[in-house]
Amino acid sequence: MKRSLRTARSAVVALVAALAIVVPGAGAALAHPPRVVYDALGDSYASGYGVPPYAECGRSQGAYAVQLDGRQRLRLDDFVACAGATTTSLVSGGQLAALDAETDLVTLTIGGNDVGWSTAVVACLGGTDAQCTGAVAVVDARITGELPALLDTVYAQVAAAAPNARVVVTGYPRLFSPEHGPYLAASPAELTCLNAAADTLDTVIAAAATRAGFRFVDVRQRFEGHGANSPDPWILGPSDPGAFHPTIEGYEAYTAAVSSTLGRVKPGCGRHHREATPFTLAGQDARCRPPR
Repeated sequence: MKRSLRTARSAVVALVAALAIVVPGAGAALAHPPRVVYDALGDSYASGYGVPPYAECGRSQGAYAVQLDGRQRLRLDDFVACAGATTTSLVSGGQLAALDAETDLVTLTIGGNDVGWSTAVVACLGGTDAQCTGAVAVVDARITGELPALLDTVYAQVAAAAPNARVVVTGYPRLFSPEHGPYLAASPAELTCLNAAADTLDTVIAAAATRAGFRFVDVRQRFEGHGANSPDPWILGPSDPGAFHPTIEGYEAYTAAVSSTLGRVKPGCGRHHREATPFTLAGQDARCRPPR
């Protein structure tokens, strides 16, 4: 009987050893599940500008992409957002080279520099009422007349460069809190006018994202009460080198907004995850984005 038990044990040990040889690294694969391959593109709001020190292109460790790295199995593969980028220079500057068929997730913030948004802010804070009104009107016209086609073009290029990825587009916050009174040369009414232009910008970006099959992340409510002229600003004022960009608290608000939109993230649809369960965005189904 003892000999039979020893024989049985030996057979089990041999079987386990054989399985280990046939399936090398199986235990390691279970211990280290696949990561979501994540690439971050965009302008200064995506690069984290406003929170020094900076690497190339004004990239900061305070950026929402860097804060997202490691959360929910996200692995930030390429962080190529660049301060000053427009829909055109994003492409000409090589940001699309970060994307490929293995990219599972893309975040993108772009469009503000295309419409000359900063010129309206400067005109309202330092100019006359007429200069403010005129500058806002010009920006509004660009947002509604020119930006939709620019966004459609760059979104199509992103989709082509990362054919298996989910793409999350973030908007911009309102910069001011008019309830706290005037700011420099701008009256509360002018601050409200600037905020309304920011609303128009976000509305146009959200519509273009929807047309492209991308997910839009609205950050405006998270910045509510934290404008540049508020007692607790999450937007840097004009005396700061990173004027009218988020503070670290502002970028944390971006991170929270994107993370909330992603919901539970699972390894996705990139080439090396073909057999894995795709990750989902809150409110969307679990299928890979269909071919275009």
